[in-house]
Amino acid sequence: MDNGIIKNTFGLKVTAAQLLEYHSEEELIGFIAAGKVKTPYLHVGGGCNLLFMHERYEGTVLHSQIKGMEVTAENDSEVFIRVGAGEVWDDFVDYCVSQGWYGAENLSLIPGEVGASAVQNIGAYGVEVKDLITSVETIDNKGQKRVFQQSECAYAYRDSVFKRPEMKIYFVTYVNFKLSKVVQFKLDYGTIRKELADAPSVTLPLVRQTIIKIRQSKLPDPQVLGNAGSFFTNPIVTREKWQSLLAQYPNMPYYEVDEQHVKIPAGWMIEQAGWKGKALGHAAVYDKQALILVNLGNATGADIVALSEAVCRDVVSQFGIEIHPEVNFIE
Repeated sequence: MDNGIIKNTFGLKVTAAQLLEYHSEEELIGFIAAGKVKTPYLHVGGGCNLLFMHERYEGTVLHSQIKGMEVTAENDSEVFIRVGAGEVWDDFVDYCVSQGWYGAENLSLIPGEVGASAVQNIGAYGVEVKDLITSVETIDNKGQKRVFQQSECAYAYRDSVFKRPEMKIYFVTYVNFKLSKVVQFKLDYGTIRKELADAPSVTLPLVRQTIIKIRQSKLPDPQVLGNAGSFFTNPIVTREKWQSLLAQYPNMPYYEVDEQHVKIPAGWMIEQAGWKGKALGHAAVYDKQALILVNLGNATGADIVALSEAVCRDVVSQFGIEIHPEVNFIE
């Protein structure tokens, strides 16, 4: 974040009027007390789920550098751990695996930081971070501490109470997790079981390595090709809508949600609409995974927005389904 440059995985050249990094709750409270957190303000993590629509953010950007992973309680079957919001998410997953704690391994290699994981409710391969969170510690824009229990976080698919506009007054400082000491794997999503078919035994390190291998095979490295991971959420439709589409597309992939709803992969629809590997200006739909939009070099936020809107229009035209960005657009 040097020279006012906002770190973001799209590789967009974006600056802020003011950047504040803090290394403790006390330092953040001090910034607030001194009147340094001027409106408008934006709290960022690793910048991996943000699309800046302009080259300058006319406000204050805050970033947590609070580190640390501390076991707060444990028993024979569970361990509870408090993690600083500024820890890199995958470092936390790696630590859990190294300790023999189950639950986070399917979330390996997801970019970003721990604080942002609790805001976004990150997920992959049948696991969402809400399944692991017990509480989220915050400080508000008046410098007051508040702890949100998991039940207060209103977690849903890639969503939480913290994404609501009125909740932007809360800055996440620590996240508390519960991991299992008892063997429990979730292997029925994607190609995990297929990749593990020849393994003599399934271990935590092996599952982590497998997840990383799968992700690297279809997801671009943001250091090489700017991107924010999955750009769109997978739409959930009624069974009636799903059945009518299945009549047209017998090979359509889908996932059962409940008795009334089915989830259809947005990437599949984008590919069917002809966008996989296709560029619009300096932005493109990734040629190995249509759910990802990439910066081909020198793209602006406006370029990526234009591409996303064109993709959405064509998906609606062909399938009658609206797809929505998972990425947060920042004015």
